Amino acid sequence: MNAAEFSDGLPVFEPGHVWLVGAGPGDPGLLTLLAAHALRNADVVVHDALVNADCLTLAREGATLEYAGKRGGKPSPKQRDISLRLVELARAGKRVLRLKGGDPFVFGRGGEEALTLVEHGVPFRVVPGVTAGIGGLAYAGIPATHRDTNHNVTFLTGHDATGVMPDAIDWASVARGSPVIVMYMAMKHIPVISARLIAEGRSPDEPVAFVCNATTQQQQVLVTTLAAAERDCATAGLSPPAIVVVGEVVRLRDGLDWLGALSEGRKLVADPLQARRRDLSA
Repeated sequence: MNAAEFSDGLPVFEPGHVWLVGAGPGDPGLLTLLAAHALRNADVVVHDALVNADCLTLAREGATLEYAGKRGGKPSPKQRDISLRLVELARAGKRVLRLKGGDPFVFGRGGEEALTLVEHGVPFRVVPGVTAGIGGLAYAGIPATHRDTNHNVTFLTGHDATGVMPDAIDWASVARGSPVIVMYMAMKHIPVISARLIAEGRSPDEPVAFVCNATTQQQQVLVTTLAAAERDCATAGLSPPAIVVVGEVVRLRDGLDWLGALSEGRKLVADPLQARRRDLSA
């Protein structure tokens, strides 16, 4: 099957329909084929703040780009208004692409928007994307799972709809039961989160990594510990968007920072967990 034949087999983006599409964490190369197909066919692209501008260059000529970004601490459109705008555009006969950073159903409010479409009888399709909690870590050389460190992982958000640290999270259970914790939108509350995890039994020396602007040219990675996370983050001058990961998988970056090896000539370590195992057996 050649490229043209493959493209012919993709679903038709029909007028009056909304596609809820994940744009991935930033690198346009991580867009799915369906996401690129949607960009080439949409009449209107309603996009989030976290969608890389390079992804938007793939929109077809003549498509309307509408910004609907929500950033903490800044004036933002209300979620209900965004959802109703999708309904309005679809009822006008437009092919509406709702383009969201990462995956629309992973802390992306895609479910809320889809339910509004259901409420108003608007047909829609969901196109998953690479979520930053996996793709962003991979670009930092940190696997979400590794059989020598963890057999489960917890994904959580560091703030709720009001911007405060979520009370609904059972931090004691997370601290005790999850070897690896991947946190979205957690940088603002990292002093409280770190203190809470330590109070619930995590080691102050447990490794932590901040991955900012993941998979983009502006990507920054800071490796620190739970006890030093607040200080080191402030010293480094890091700012959101960021993914924060807690757990032994962070140590694997010494062996898996493929991006650093390719772009900066970083020498990788074949067994980055060896020193840790030696310390534990001493």
